[in-house]
Amino acid sequence: MTNKLALFDCDGTMVDSQANICVSMERAFEIHGLEAPDRHSIRRIVGLSLSEAVGQLIPDHDRKTIARVVESYKDGFFELRQAGGVHEPLYDGLLDLLEGLEAGGWVLGVATGKSDRGLQHVLEAHGLTGRFVTLQTADRHPSKPHPAMVELAIAEAGASAQTTAMIGDTSFDMEMAVNAKVRAVGVDWGYHDADELIIAGAEIVTATMDELHEVLNR
Repeated sequence: MTNKLALFDCDGTMVDSQANICVSMERAFEIHGLEAPDRHSIRRIVGLSLSEAVGQLIPDHDRKTIARVVESYKDGFFELRQAGGVHEPLYDGLLDLLEGLEAGGWVLGVATGKSDRGLQHVLEAHGLTGRFVTLQTADRHPSKPHPAMVELAIAEAGASAQTTAMIGDTSFDMEMAVNAKVRAVGVDWGYHDADELIIAGAEIVTATMDELHEVLNR
């Protein structure tokens, strides 16, 4: 039997992590004497792999500079976490949604631009370890919107493209879903506007967890 797979993005879809990301990025730029992007620009690149994200923020700089900023971001985020300064709250209603989907026969997965370590921290902090049958991160895949994350998630979950939905808040998520030929379902509580998600291929953009549950079960 082919499973139904609900594949979730993390930042901006399951957890609100923008404050941590913005602070860590600003610090990384400051360390290297670069003018930090405004926070709107930083939120725009959430979801991409870190190297791709920094490259979009400073497109006129060489790879070595980008790599140095990436490492400083990683170090700064880790230090912030060690100091207890990382807050990534779940969006309201997420736990009920996950429980409802599982009760309805769905298996759950994550496809995120986070690292393995970053994702594991989120899952442990919210008691979600073991809830997802497949975890795909930027450590092992090309950046979104390349379909590799979705394709491996489908294989690990025993699903198919026809029985998989990618749920996310950015155009990168929707484009990845289109590239992998799975359902693209957007949420409007994250970091890209609803119109952008539709243009990128979302079949619908949901406004609440209850609406998301209904859409997935149509």
